[in-house]
Amino acid sequence: MIVDVSGWGHLRLTGADHVRFLQSTCTANVAALAPGAHAWGAILSPKGRVLTVLQAVRGADHVTVHVEPGLLDKTAALLERYAVMDEVEFTRVDGPAYMTWPAPDAPSAAAAWDAPVVMAALPGPAAAADDVEIVRVAAGLVRYGVDVDEDHFPFETPLARWLDYGKGCYIGQEPVFRVHSRGEAARTLRALLVEGGAPVAAGAAVVHPDRPAAGTVTSSVVSPRHGVIALAYVHRTVWAPGGEVTVDGRPAKIHELPL
Repeated sequence: MIVDVSGWGHLRLTGADHVRFLQSTCTANVAALAPGAHAWGAILSPKGRVLTVLQAVRGADHVTVHVEPGLLDKTAALLERYAVMDEVEFTRVDGPAYMTWPAPDAPSAAAAWDAPVVMAALPGPAAAADDVEIVRVAAGLVRYGVDVDEDHFPFETPLARWLDYGKGCYIGQEPVFRVHSRGEAARTLRALLVEGGAPVAAGAAVVHPDRPAAGTVTSSVVSPRHGVIALAYVHRTVWAPGGEVTVDGRPAKIHELPL
């Protein structure tokens, strides 16, 4: 399905240092991308917390950073703050843009992570917002301010797939590497398949027999393939896939993301 992201923020980086600069600023391994390729990533605080989530798409002589609506000003301000001695220019780009995702009833939503933002006219009708949200949740594509914010580390989310521990230094790298090397993550984002016919409210508690405060729901939808899906941060002691928990009094089973 065609996901219209024309309303997202699009920031084009150019200049002699644009790749090296972005490589040292965000978690994505921009230097390893071929033209046309993309990576998801985040800009972190010095303490390793997520300040913004982005998709970086590399062009022949530029990199375009795509962020959800409402994140453009924050992302641009962060990048401009760090561009002190770098030859890099930032240009906000408007126009039609889209991604191509699996349908809500597809066997897997994983391909949503592999879809780059394309800055071009939509090749067909845009998908309905409800269908987009179903696939987003099934894929575990985190929404800033909903599923992730400045209280989270990137390795607690599906952004962990895009963390390259060999790419070199970037802001917030040290605490991220430290937790990775020690295996000390306290929680992670999982999918919950919940019994019943209605979505679960954000903020609902996840309860496990061995841990009453086992986690918290962030997003929930009703999928035509999976039924009720919730995204929730769950504690390391109960996050194993297949585990059974209770959410808002309803039985649920833990699954890895993406579904």
